[in-house]
Amino acid sequence: MARGHIPGVHDSEEISGCAENHVSLEYVWLVCGVAAIAGLLFGFDIAVINGAIVFLRVQFHLTDFQTEFAVSSLLFGCIAGAAVAGWLSDRYGRKRVLSLSALLFAASSLGAALPRDFPQFGVARFIGGIAIGVASMLAPLYIAEVSPARIRGRLVSLNQMAVVTGILLAYVVNWMLSFSGASSWRWMFAVAMVPSLGLFTGLFFVPESPRWLMEQGRTLDARLVLERVEGGERAQAQLLEIQESLKLEASTFRDLLTPALRRPLFLVVALAILQQITGINSVLFYGSILWQRELGGHSISAAIGANAAIGLMNFVVTLAALWLIERSGRRPLLMFSSACMAVCQLVLGLAFLLHPPPAPLVLGAMLLCVAAFAVGLGPATWVLMAELFPTRIRGRAMSIANVALWMASALLTFTFLSLARAITITGAFCLYSFLCVLTFLLVWRMAPETKGKTLEEIEAWWRK
Repeated sequence: MARGHIPGVHDSEEISGCAENHVSLEYVWLVCGVAAIAGLLFGFDIAVINGAIVFLRVQFHLTDFQTEFAVSSLLFGCIAGAAVAGWLSDRYGRKRVLSLSALLFAASSLGAALPRDFPQFGVARFIGGIAIGVASMLAPLYIAEVSPARIRGRLVSLNQMAVVTGILLAYVVNWMLSFSGASSWRWMFAVAMVPSLGLFTGLFFVPESPRWLMEQGRTLDARLVLERVEGGERAQAQLLEIQESLKLEASTFRDLLTPALRRPLFLVVALAILQQITGINSVLFYGSILWQRELGGHSISAAIGANAAIGLMNFVVTLAALWLIERSGRRPLLMFSSACMAVCQLVLGLAFLLHPPPAPLVLGAMLLCVAAFAVGLGPATWVLMAELFPTRIRGRAMSIANVALWMASALLTFTFLSLARAITITGAFCLYSFLCVLTFLLVWRMAPETKGKTLEEIEAWWRK
C-alpha cells in the first residue's frame, strides 16, 4: 500500500468538493453537547448530597461516620466505574458505554429517592458513582476525539461547564425543595431522572469516535465522521495522522510504563489526585453542614441558599474558562488557579480561628476558592487528561487517572469531618493550602502546553 493512502478515503480534491459543505460547527457543538449531558449528571449527582445530607442525618439518625459514608458512598462507586471505563470503552466504543452510564444514572436517582433504609440508600448512590466514574472519563475523552484541534480545549471544557451547571442546578433544586419539609430530600434525588433519560435518547443521534472507529478498522465510518467535523482536506490529514499513530501506539497497561508514556502518566495521575485533595470537595459536599455547625444561627434553607451562591460563582467562572482555555492555554490557567486556591484556603482556615467566624469572610473565601478552581484546576485538568495519551492506550490511561482521582476524592470526602475534628477546621484548610502550593510546583516543572496541537502532535512531543 502506498504511503499516505487509506482504504475508503478519496483523493483530497474529491473530498473537498463533496465534504466541505457538510462541515458544521453547529453539528460539532451539538454532538459535544449531547455528550456533555453526562457531565451535567456528574455535577448534579455529586452536589445534590450537599443539601440532602442535612435531611438525611435526621431521617436516618446518622452519626458523623455514617454522614461521611453517606456522602462518600457515591465516590467509592466512582472508583469502580473509572476502573472499568477504559477497558469497556476500548472494547465496545465510547458511545455504547456512555449509553450504559445513562441507564445507571437513571437507576441510581430512582433508588436514592426511594430507599427503605440507610443501606439501600448507600447501594443506590454506589450505582450512581459507577455511572459518574464511567461518564467522567468517557465524556471528555469522546469530546476530545470528535473535536477539531483548533477548538478542542473549548469543547472539552464544555464538559466541565456541564459539570458546574449540574452542580448549580443541584444547589438551586435543593434550595427550592428545602421548604417542602423533611421528605424533600427524596425529590432532590429523583430530579436526575430527567437528564438521565435525555442523555440516553440523545446518544442515538451522535456518531462514534472516529479514532476508535479507525482502531477497529472501520476507516470509511471514521472518514465520514471527520468530514463533518473537520472538512475534506483536514479529514484526510487527520486520518493519515491517526493511521500513523496507531502503528506506534502501545496497547497494554504495561506499555504505559515505557519512557514515552511514563511522564504523561505520572503528570495526569498527580494532577488528578491534587485536583481533589486540594480541598474543593470540602466546600462542595459539606458546605451546608459547615454553615450549620460552625457559623450557627442559620436555618437549613439559608445554609443551602449560601451554597447556591457558591454554585453560581462556579458556573459563571467556568463559563469564562471556556474562552480563556484556548486564549491563555492550559498551563498558565493551572498555575494561576493553584496559586489563588492556596491563598483562599489559607484565609478560610484563618477565618475559623475567630469566634464566631464572620459569615461574610467565610462566604467570600469560599466563593473565591471555588472561582479559582473553576478557572483552572477544574477544566484544565480534565482537558489534559483527555489530550496527553495516544489513541489506542487513551482509554486505559484515562481509566488509571480517573481511578486515582476518585480514590483521592473518596479519601478527602470520607475523612473531612474526622480530619476537622482531629486537627481543627483551621488545620484542615491550611493543609489544603499547602497541597495547592505543591500543585503549582508540579505544573510549573512538568506540564507541557497543548493549546492548538493535534492529539498526534502531543503524542510526538512526549517522544522527544
